[in-house]
Amino acid sequence: MTTHIERLIQQLDDSTGPSYDARAELIGIGSEAIPAIIDGLPSLGGFGQLTAIEVFEEVADPRCGPALIALLGSENPTVRDWAATALASLEIDGAVDPLRHAYRNCLDRATPPDWSEPVAIRWALTELGARSPVVPPLTARLRATAADDAPRWPSARFAEIVNDLADHAQVILYSQFWRVDADCTYGVSGTGLDWELDWAAPWEHLVEESRTWSLLEASEAPAGDNIFVALTWIDRTDLYPER
Repeated sequence: MTTHIERLIQQLDDSTGPSYDARAELIGIGSEAIPAIIDGLPSLGGFGQLTAIEVFEEVADPRCGPALIALLGSENPTVRDWAATALASLEIDGAVDPLRHAYRNCLDRATPPDWSEPVAIRWALTELGARSPVVPPLTARLRATAADDAPRWPSARFAEIVNDLADHAQVILYSQFWRVDADCTYGVSGTGLDWELDWAAPWEHLVEESRTWSLLEASEAPAGDNIFVALTWIDRTDLYPER
């Protein structure tokens, strides 16, 4: 059995098709496969490590925690991103300090805070109770919780929420629109606006610049009683955390 598991692990790197079958079989084997996957991680490339992370999440064996923490130091940003998400999804003990260290590394590399890796790490820290997003009163009051527990707001109130966040010194990174029909949720095309902030600028400038762009987006946003907007924003402490 061990030899068979090791052969499956090596197939995780083959993106032409075998990796998907190997992934499914390893998930089916379950916890028995976890030690071998952990041992085989260093021999895998980026694709194989990402597939291994998927197996870890599906099997949900906490023994993968140290391996996921180690992957936060990968040279592959997508591997770091997925590892952070998995650590929170699996509620791995001892993950908070490594995640904070990984986030500081993002800042040291000058990774824009709206890129996938820092977004994933902030989400992970929030899920693990180590980060508390600033949610102003009006924004909190208008929030609608979806079936998947993801907070969204009525698109018709988008501009009010933008001003509420900016008035409380929050920088809006981006927004996504959703249509909710009965029990189904669908992504809706947004305005197509794309902006980049100068992260070397003073915080107050970032707040007002993101307000301006977001209000422009709100003026062109899709509307309707069943259209909602999900906003992602950060506080000053997310860009300048305590060392």
